[in-house]
Amino acid sequence: MGETTPPTTEPPPLGLYVHLPWCVRKCPYCDFNSHALRGELPSDDYVDALLRDLDYEAASAEGRPVETVFFGGGTPSLFPAEAIARFMDGLRARVPLAADAEITLEANPGAFEQARFEGFRAAGINRLSIGVQSFHGEQLHALGRVHGAEEALGAVAAARAAGFDNINLDLMYALPGQNRAQALADVEQAIALAPEHLSHYQLTLEPGTAFAARPPRLPDPDEAWAIQEACQARLAEAGYQHYEISAYARPGRRARHNLNYWLFGDYLAVGAGAHGKLSDAGSERITRRTRLRLPRAWQQAAGGPQALAEEREVSREDRVLEFMLNALRLTEGFPRELMLARTGLASEDFAAPLAQARARGWLAIENGHIRPTTEGLNWLNDLQALFLPRQP
Repeated sequence: MGETTPPTTEPPPLGLYVHLPWCVRKCPYCDFNSHALRGELPSDDYVDALLRDLDYEAASAEGRPVETVFFGGGTPSLFPAEAIARFMDGLRARVPLAADAEITLEANPGAFEQARFEGFRAAGINRLSIGVQSFHGEQLHALGRVHGAEEALGAVAAARAAGFDNINLDLMYALPGQNRAQALADVEQAIALAPEHLSHYQLTLEPGTAFAARPPRLPDPDEAWAIQEACQARLAEAGYQHYEISAYARPGRRARHNLNYWLFGDYLAVGAGAHGKLSDAGSERITRRTRLRLPRAWQQAAGGPQALAEEREVSREDRVLEFMLNALRLTEGFPRELMLARTGLASEDFAAPLAQARARGWLAIENGHIRPTTEGLNWLNDLQALFLPRQP
């Protein structure tokens, strides 16, 4: 299966998610736990709280090495490089960090400086994810972004100059007022920048966002589908492997942190609103933890269980759905043995919905490998719904 993790009886790979919740302005489509910055960024106090939170989390990791780190937000690039460096020093002092760890930081073109990128690189960040979204000023304005096309180009140039050789660009399509030619022009410009990875996903109106309350006029579903197909074809022609429903990569440059999510791996999580997952091979328990969402409340509680908004054990029934919600997004699929090892379940737990999906032509199962068909990817929500827990 290429770069996906082979079946194993050992605990799954362990990542670390670090949530930095502030941004310059809340985008109208964003449903993440992000907060517009008012006043001075409390970077020092927040890093102190992150390290306290990490002390609490690390106790559950039992010495397992962290193989990937992801700083998400919000806009992590708002933080000074010195703050990121201090966290990375604290991380290395608390948990084993794999020598080849993939360490990603999200950056917005409207919140970068050349020296800051150089500082991030010196701190150990080796992968940048830059939220371009579009290269058209009209669409960027409609999305409420704080940057323009020139800033997007400048951010990529600055990242290269700082020594980054692993860059992801985030692009969205089916934007307000966007037509197929504009969407393809965005992809063409992205290809010209030669990123190692591209995230290309459709704008959706999420509950609780400004766009959900006041929906903009978007391309109709047929046009959105035509845009998607045209962009997929162009990215394939340019040599980008379409390995996940909205992710494309050069060979050897798939997002290891995200692959760990999609294949039901484990990940510690620190920061306001962060979500984590841990497996205990001895007890066969899988536990999810969610932290308090509001930054001030989380900071005050960080370092103990009081910082948790929820801690729950994932039931055997829910493991079937949770595994499939993620793994079915992978275009190449996954080995059956990995599915069983990661969930701690038996083949019988998956048998009925797998048979249904195969009968509908949505899954191909060959030599112990399970893969969504093109039709299955086209009807992904319906395919995933087959794995919902059965009602008693």
